[in-house]
Amino acid sequence: MTVIYEVNLGVAAPVAEDFADWLPGHVEEVLALPGFIDASIARIEANSDNSAQWSVRYSLEDRQALDEYLQTHAERMRADGISRFGDQLSATRRILIETQRPQARRRE
Repeated sequence: MTVIYEVNLGVAAPVAEDFADWLPGHVEEVLALPGFIDASIARIEANSDNSAQWSVRYSLEDRQALDEYLQTHAERMRADGISRFGDQLSATRRILIETQRPQARRRE
């Protein structure tokens, strides 16, 4: 089963443009690690605290691949964002286990 690793990010408005420029390269670095399949980056539209927010969803081959990332690479990868954006960056994470992937029916 595919594992989804979701990272929700918020940055203060003054650094939002720099963050938006940095994020795709960071995601590409993560995708180069073993076990990662793909990722999507989405800008979150509405927010109440005047920050800019994104959600990144990584697909991984399995839970073992995620565990390897968390044990071996996560600290280093997180440190890169912290060193660039400091306390202007916040992140929350969650793990989802995909159980189904229904397909849309095509109208003929």
